[in-house]
Amino acid sequence: MKIVKVTYTTKPEYAEQNQLNIKNVMADLQKINNPGINYNCCLGPDGISFTHTAFFKSPEDEKVLLTLPSFIQFQTQLKANGLNAPPKQELLNLVGSSTSIFPA
Repeated sequence: MKIVKVTYTTKPEYAEQNQLNIKNVMADLQKINNPGINYNCCLGPDGISFTHTAFFKSPEDEKVLLTLPSFIQFQTQLKANGLNAPPKQELLNLVGSSTSIFPA
């Protein structure tokens, strides 16, 4: 399993568009329903800070997200128009979970 956390802040005028782009990615992920991807995004109380957390069961599952057209569009637009500072990426290790992340 691979866990990736990405945090960044957008320009205030871009935050709403960023949310729409993220919702498009999530809708596409729900449509394909890949059981090896658990991906979420949260917005901070300032309205411009985003935290993405992705759990991948395998490298192939990670590739599914990274090659998803809506995800590529989200990243392209964010980098071109919306960042206040470069994203910070961290690789995490799971200690425990209240639910099964990848049910058998």
